[in-house]
Amino acid sequence: MEATPDTTPPTAAVTTPEAVAEIKQPARTMGRFNVWDTPWVNPRLLGGLGIIGAILLLGLIGPLFWDTSMATQRDSSARFLPPVGFEHRRGEGTWEHPLGTDNRGRDLLAIVIVGAPNTFLIGFIAATIGIVVGIVLGFTAGFLGGWIDDVIRLMTDITLTIPALMVLIVLNSVLERIDIATMAVIIALFAWPRATRQIRAQVLTMRESGYVRMARLSGASTIDIMFREMLPNLIPYLFASFIAGATGAILAAVGLETLGLGPQTVPTLGGTIYDAYNGSALSTNLWWWWAVPTALLSIMFIGLLLVNLGLDEIANPRLRRASK
Repeated sequence: MEATPDTTPPTAAVTTPEAVAEIKQPARTMGRFNVWDTPWVNPRLLGGLGIIGAILLLGLIGPLFWDTSMATQRDSSARFLPPVGFEHRRGEGTWEHPLGTDNRGRDLLAIVIVGAPNTFLIGFIAATIGIVVGIVLGFTAGFLGGWIDDVIRLMTDITLTIPALMVLIVLNSVLERIDIATMAVIIALFAWPRATRQIRAQVLTMRESGYVRMARLSGASTIDIMFREMLPNLIPYLFASFIAGATGAILAAVGLETLGLGPQTVPTLGGTIYDAYNGSALSTNLWWWWAVPTALLSIMFIGLLLVNLGLDEIANPRLRRASK
């Protein structure tokens, strides 16, 4: 029986520009992170950065348009002035003090302009120290393993079991003078263990990746593998950890300041709340004295939360797909 010839027409060559570009494009290395391929444009991230940027911008340009010396000068104006638009039995609001004054005649707008950046600075310094120590110890423990890993894990577990708030209260009460940097360093003493554990867990899952094995076979040093090959893969995750650490540090600083253990020489938002509590603002209906810094702190935490959620979506493709 004679075979039937194949009359099927040959497949047409793929000549579309998209197909040609895909053929010419080299294959990407699997498992490696490329910062330029990451979708950094994220609505939550941009919204959070906008809120934080607006607060910081207020602290930067505010002194150009407002006399911030009224934040520390006592009796620079009348006491207990309410905000503009709110009448009070002690007086009436004035545009010279749009957010009102406290029991010492200090201007609340000036306190906000100076105090908000100081509160941010405490969180930034503490989170920076915590994440740097966490990167060094987490990468060392996760990549090297062995007895080094055991020692670092033991240090981390012991530090996590220490009641941080009690130690912070003792340290702040012992020190005679507390400034912004000192308070940030004290808070950073308990900021590194959680970052160390989280980064170590990430490194443990990455050290057996294909590109790490190729780097070992190529003779790359341990330092190069850890901080040139593996570290870029954790950039979004490290940013998210930094924001979480900054949020925790700011919360710890505000908690200490509301107990009267914060910096005494410079205004902060937590210190203003402490002054309001000490001055019986709740019982005397001086609501603006504590409401203004509380509202600003709430906005600040909302901005940090949005940034953290946005960075989580960037670092986790599953969250990114679920949000679409």
